[in-house]
Parts: sequence; structure tokens; C-alpha cells
Amino acid sequence: MQTEKLYPRCAEVLVTESLADSPVTLIHGPRQCGKTTLARMVGEPRGYAYVSFDDDVARGAAQSDPSGFVFELPERVILDEVQRVPTLFNALKIAVDRNRAPGRFILTGSSNVLLVSRLADSLAGRMQIVRLCPFSQGEIAKCQTNGFLEALFAGQFQTRQSDRLPGDLAERIASGGFPAALVRPLGRRRSAWYRDYADLLVQRDVRDLARIHSFEALPRLLELAAAQTARLFNLSKLAAPFQLSRNTIRDYFTLLERLFLVDKLAPWHSNRMSRLVKTPKIHMEDSGLACALVGVQPMGLMANRPLLGQMLESFVVQEIRRQASWRGQPYSFFHFRDRDQAEVDLVIERGALEVAGIEVKAAATATQSDFRGLRKLKSAAGGKFAAGVVLYDGETSASFGDSMYAVPVRALWEGA
Repeated sequence: MQTEKLYPRCAEVLVTESLADSPVTLIHGPRQCGKTTLARMVGEPRGYAYVSFDDDVARGAAQSDPSGFVFELPERVILDEVQRVPTLFNALKIAVDRNRAPGRFILTGSSNVLLVSRLADSLAGRMQIVRLCPFSQGEIAKCQTNGFLEALFAGQFQTRQSDRLPGDLAERIASGGFPAALVRPLGRRRSAWYRDYADLLVQRDVRDLARIHSFEALPRLLELAAAQTARLFNLSKLAAPFQLSRNTIRDYFTLLERLFLVDKLAPWHSNRMSRLVKTPKIHMEDSGLACALVGVQPMGLMANRPLLGQMLESFVVQEIRRQASWRGQPYSFFHFRDRDQAEVDLVIERGALEVAGIEVKAAATATQSDFRGLRKLKSAAGGKFAAGVVLYDGETSASFGDSMYAVPVRALWEGA
């Protein structure tokens, strides 16, 4: 845990702001992404006590008498891994309704409690939610610039060249962003951590979330999802290796989503265009985990261009969503594809009035043909369109006219 303190967490300011005006602050995200460290780093200097529901005694006490447990808590307290005691949420609601003083509870959760309606509803209007992701590349570099989203919507990418290190991007993709993985050497030891991490989640957290009969299917399903990252969601293909129904595999995939392991990127569509593909895309939530599950290291990525393209796309989607998670403005994320195979890997809406697009290329050059999907997106978005960017593994930022830019991937964390 000490290694995490070496890195800045850009979400820290959101937690601090929430404590000033919200009775409950929930920090949620995958296990081992730094939630506990952030909660204690913010809370303990302010006098917060700490209780972990990974502790059998604390969990048992809370389960047996939720109301009594909450009544006996200190005035300000951190409740860690609160999803392990779902019966506690109603007791917290009652406690907050009796005393709505801001900053009473800091909760952390390693599953998405918002997907369980009764839990989300119990604290509606009483809880501020802070999504914590594994480290962004900017946090790893201890760089607070991260101005890519602002430059994107302003259409302000200056023509310039940046240094490019061969193999650096593949190493970043394979490393991922989990703190405990990053302290291990890149290669076999780091991959082993990721695989053990996935197995632990299945053995412990899935049992807390649902009663399922085929635990052995979940690790295999996660591996298949990793191999399908950045591709259209195909339930039949995911279900094919199993002697289980499609509905069962769909439910298992939903469990993996609730654990922040995988995500579905919804299709963007517009009334201006009727020939759009309306299937979501799969994205693994961390490229390091994805690479470990498919068994590939940086050199293997560089030698397998199709796989590099998939992993790079998910890496970019992760990085941009991580940066957006601590911004004050509302961002929504989609992909775009029409039936003529014109596509945009990531469509970003800022509020209801602005749209931008990003196409990801695992290549050292960008050409006019790479902007085909972005130009179709611009036509569909009309006056909402802000800019289109082709992110590529090259050195030069340059304008291609008509609010279109080629930009090195490194600009995501080095600044535009």
C-alpha cells in the first residue's frame, strides 16, 4: 500500500469536495485500484475511524445487526468494501436521515452497487459517488497536465513533434494501471499478479454478489472477453465454448461488469443516419489485465499487429475515461460504426451539445483515409461536432483540415 502514495490521485480533490457537502461519499472501482489508500489518505488526517468488511468479525457484526452496528459507529468513519454487507445500506440511510451533517461516511466498494437498484435507491440524494480507476498514464508519470480532453473539444492541437521510444507504447499497454502490479517487474511476475487477481475476484467477490453454479466458467469467460476486447459484443461467440445457456453467459458477463473487469461501450446514433450498427463493443477495463489473460508480453504485442490494435484501442478508451472521471463536466462515451464499415473507435459527448471523435491506429503514420469514419461522424453530428482525432504511434501532431487532427498517442499524458 505504501507504493501507492508515491503517485498523485487526481480524484482526491473530488473526495475532498464531497466531504464538504455530502453526508455519504462512495469511492467505487475495482479491487486493488487504490480506493482504501485514497480514503485513508483523505479521511484519517480529518479524524475518520476505519472499518474493513474484509474482516470477518466486522462483517459478521454488521450482518447480524445492521442498525445496531451503524448506531455504534464513530461520528466520522470509513467503511471499506461495503458491498460485502448490502443489508447495511438501509441502516446508513436511516442514520443519515437523522443527521444529515456532511462528511459522515466514506464508503468504498469493489462492485458497482449502482447496478443493484435497491442499494442505489436507499442512498439516493444522500451520497456523492467518486469513480476511482487504476492509475492513468498521467498519474504514473506524476504529471498533472492531462489536458487532452480540453484540447480535443477546443480543437487546439499545435503542430509539433515529440520523441518516440520504440516499444514504449507496448510496454505501457502490457503494464496496465494497478498499483500492486506496477511494483513488480514487467513480464512473467507482473502477468502472474494479474492472473492471480482475476482468480481471487472469482473466488471471493463473485460469491458475495450472486449464487452461481459454474464458478469454473467465469475465469474462462473473462479470458474470452480479453481476447475480444475492442470488438463488437457477440454473445453467441462468448457462449460457444460452454455447456451453458446464452442467458446464463449473459448473466455471468454482467457479473464481470459489476466487478469493473469488463465494460460495454454503447453505439452512438443519430436521427441523421439510419444505417448504423447498434451493437455495443467489449472493452476490458485494464489493458494490463487483458494482456495477462491472453498471455502476451510487449514483444509479442509488437509482433502481432491485429492484437496490438485491439489492446491499443482499449488502452486509449481506458485512459480517456480515467481522465474524464475526475473532471467536473459530464462526459458520455460511445463507438460509431455504419453498415459501410466506416467507424470511429471512441465518440465522446460533453453534455448535450458537443461531440468529438477519436480513431485509434497502431501505426507510425496517419493518412487522409484514416479520417473516413470521423468525417461521417461529423456529418451525422452536425453543429455539435467539435473535432476528430486520429491517435497513432508516431511523432507529429498536425492538422488535416476541417477540424481533423493526427496526434501521437503520447499526447494523452504528455499534453497536447
